Amino acid sequence: MSGLSFAIPGGIGAVLAGLMFVLLRGDRRSVVDTIVHVALAAVTAVFLGYLASRAIDNPGGFLEILVGGLLSGVLYSLVALGFVLIFKASGVFNYAQGAMVLVAGLALVRSLDYLTGLGVANIVAIPLAILFSGAVMALCAFVIEKWVLRPLLNQDGLTLFMSTIGATFVLEGLAQMVFGSGVYPLRLFPTDAWILGEGMFPGGILVNKLDVWGGLIAAILVVALAAFFQYTKTGRALRAVADDHAAAQSVGIPISWIWFIVWLVAGIVALVAATVWGTKLGVQFSIVFLALKALPVLIIGGFTSVPGAIVGGLIVGAGEKLAEIYLGELIGGGIEYWFAYVLALAVLLVRPQGLYGEKIIERI
Repeated sequence: MSGLSFAIPGGIGAVLAGLMFVLLRGDRRSVVDTIVHVALAAVTAVFLGYLASRAIDNPGGFLEILVGGLLSGVLYSLVALGFVLIFKASGVFNYAQGAMVLVAGLALVRSLDYLTGLGVANIVAIPLAILFSGAVMALCAFVIEKWVLRPLLNQDGLTLFMSTIGATFVLEGLAQMVFGSGVYPLRLFPTDAWILGEGMFPGGILVNKLDVWGGLIAAILVVALAAFFQYTKTGRALRAVADDHAAAQSVGIPISWIWFIVWLVAGIVALVAATVWGTKLGVQFSIVFLALKALPVLIIGGFTSVPGAIVGGLIVGAGEKLAEIYLGELIGGGIEYWFAYVLALAVLLVRPQGLYGEKIIERI
């Protein structure tokens, strides 16, 4: 309980200081907001203080959990990137992103199994399977743009969102009907672990190689996507379409082509996420629910920010691992399943647009 003895005084001090601030300020319209902010600050102070004390007690174990959580958070970010791309370029929250990861994963693993079954060497089979999966995602982008989004051009966001829910069920059903509904192992990356820092910490620190690969891939994607949006003509057109569909059309930007491009890029991101998550869990129907885990990542980082998706994933990954290990012994297990959503709710109370999201000010 040494961690509590360190954390509780800081939290109590934050609460008392905040309440004194409210009383002295005397602004009735902001009292409730200030109390909420102070309470969140107090809880954060207690949590961070407790973690700091545990890190001092066992630095090696703390560092291993922290690194593992950060790398797991990067894997969440791979899924969140697809949401950000489509929302940033079209203003549509794509509920079908999880289904797209499933489609990409099934196309990849089943085509790879088929090629290896014919005796094709992995050095040839893997690139061919990736190309085939990319073609499948291009077909999905074309179909969704032509028969789902194009008829709904200039409709409100809720209508477009509902259309992506319908696309989700269609993609899930077709993918499992065509490629099968079993659990298919995928081994594109090593899954063993490195043992680092044996001379500094007893037993060393275990770092999963798959998580490291995921981190490197996510870093490359972020740099590429940031450059794409910032420096290419198509990227600037995507941002213009996101701001105002009608205005973009009036200056000659082809909306249908732009939407196809952004859904294709989101499909490629889904394929990358499928390779990592498929290696980690096996390609199976449960990958669809990664969309639900990516939602708090988006809320925390911001729906329109590519770097925000990475930062949000890191916060969620590290926070849930640390909370599960260190708070589980105090309040019970299972924290990892709901911690991200509580954290997202706290961010909504303080900064509704997310840490890196754009604050929209509408004037009447």
